[in-house]
Order: sequence, then C-alpha cells, then structure tokens
Amino acid sequence: MLLLTFLVILFGGIIRIYDAGESCPDWPKCFGTWGFDISEESQGEWYEENPDQVDSRGSSHRYTTFQIFTEWIHRFVAGIILGPMVLFNRWLASKEEQSSEVKLASSVALIIIIIQGLVGWLTVKMDNENWSVVIHLGTALLFTLSLIWIWIASMKEDGMLSNLFHFGEKDNSKWRFRLFWLTFGTLITLFSGTFVSTTPGANLSCGVNGLFDSWPLCNGHLTEKIEDVIDQSQIIHRWFVVLMQLALFWASYKIWEENSKNDSGNNLRFWIWSGTGVYFTNIIMGAFYVLSWTLDNGHIEILSLFHLLFAATSFLLLATASLILTLEEREMSHSA
Repeated sequence: MLLLTFLVILFGGIIRIYDAGESCPDWPKCFGTWGFDISEESQGEWYEENPDQVDSRGSSHRYTTFQIFTEWIHRFVAGIILGPMVLFNRWLASKEEQSSEVKLASSVALIIIIIQGLVGWLTVKMDNENWSVVIHLGTALLFTLSLIWIWIASMKEDGMLSNLFHFGEKDNSKWRFRLFWLTFGTLITLFSGTFVSTTPGANLSCGVNGLFDSWPLCNGHLTEKIEDVIDQSQIIHRWFVVLMQLALFWASYKIWEENSKNDSGNNLRFWIWSGTGVYFTNIIMGAFYVLSWTLDNGHIEILSLFHLLFAATSFLLLATASLILTLEEREMSHSA
C-alpha cells in the first residue's frame, strides 16, 4: 500500500506538469463516463450539456487522451485499488488477533483515505485552486504516514521491527518536541512550494534571467518587499526553504554533538541526517528547475516532479522519526 500511495502522489505530480488537473471536469466520472478515451467532439458535447462544469480554460478548450488518462489513472489507483485495500486491511485487523495499536492505525488510515476522496472531489469542484491542491497533497502525506504507522505497529507485534526504528528513552526526552517542529516546518515549506507550482505565473515571479539574478537571488535582489502574497509566493517559499535548511543543519549538528561519545543516538541521527540530506539535495533540484528556463525558453517540468518527490521524501523521513518518538513515549508512559 505504501508503494501504491507513493504512485498516487507521483501521478498527482504528473497531472500538474502536463497541465491535466482539470482534464476530468466532473467527479467521480470523467466527462460523464467511466473511461478516459474521450474525443474532442464528445468533450464539446458534454460541455454543452453541462455548462456549469466548464473549467477555467473555457468550453472551447480540449484535452488530449493522454492528459485525461493521467487524471483517470490517478483516480483509478486511489479509488478502485488503494481504497478497497485499506478497507480490507481494517477488516482484517478486526478479525485477527492484532494489537490495539495496529487496529487504531488501520482505523486512522481508513478515515484519512475517506477524507482524501472528499478532498479530491473538492479539488475538482474548485477547478484545482492552489489551496485545494495543497489540502489534497497534505491529506495524501498524512495517509502515507498512517500506513507507515500500521507497518511499524505490525512489525513490532511480530518482533520483526528493525533496530533502526528504536531510539531509546534519552532521545525521546530531548528530541520529541524538536522533531515535531522540524517536521511541521518541512511540511509548511512543502505546502508553500505546492502553492507556487499551482498558481499561474508564480514560478516566474523571481525572474528567468539565469544564475544569480533568478537564483539564488530574486530579480537580482536578496529580498523583496511583499506587496502581493500570491504573485510573490516564490520568494516567500524560498525564505521558508532557507529557514528550514538552517534549522535542519542545526539539528544535524546537535544530534552529532550529543551522541559523538556514544552510539545510543545513532538511529535517530540516521533519520535526521537522511532528512537533512534529501532536503538539501532538493534545494539543488529546485535551483536546476528555476535555471532550466534559460536552456530552452521554458522550464524542464520533469525537474518539478522530482522536486515534489524529494520534498515529500524529506518530510516523510522526519515525520517517521517523529512518529517513532511519539510511539515510544506513549509506550513508556503506559508501562510506567
């Protein structure tokens, strides 16, 4: 299920880079059908019959079969494959002698995927408004984290959980609060980047004049006065990125300093360093995306897709570490 969920997030990114977010204007059907091979003529007829469903591009716009397919397969994997799997997993947890932790995690996953479906409907209804896409991505990441929770609880119950997922009491007491804010900050940074990528023209707001002027500077300046939050969301996103990278570097140094004389914090250090490394790599990926405009008078959109996946991976690494600390803290309080 984790792999399928990551594929759903991947498909969501592909939908965005191929400008196919509104290629199925209705939900759960697509142009009133359950398929994706919809001719331009059929699209026009459907718009005439459903004028209230015309999206932001107008009734004269036509989508290619490939664009429609990307949205269709995204819905198919999420609703027809993943959804029933989550429901079956919850039923299985209730029938078998599973721990209360596994049952709770399975219930949370089921609730989140139902909410995810409703948010998907809202996203279509709102014609992929930037804020609706942010919520859609956020629930997808929370769902992914709930599946990780199920896996950890199941492995722990079977006595098969890797030592990498054990931190210890010392790390719980010092790092649970820190990791929560690192994880939260990374999520907000990810959301701000999604806002930029789904707002028309926002990814051009710092200019396309090449190295230094467009990146790392913004229109040749280190900072700019914010007069329009939406139009200037790119520089706001960059501020978030820099602040979070500094926070992650600080955390990486602190976990090394605190555990340099012993090995008790090596597991937590692995998660923090991995999250920091992926985050830093993603900054370079973002820079390549911005600078790619000068190569062919247009961005290389596949870099934007990798930018999203790296950002999601960095968040999930830190969120998993935060989850482990929370579970261990709760386990210790129950045993006290």
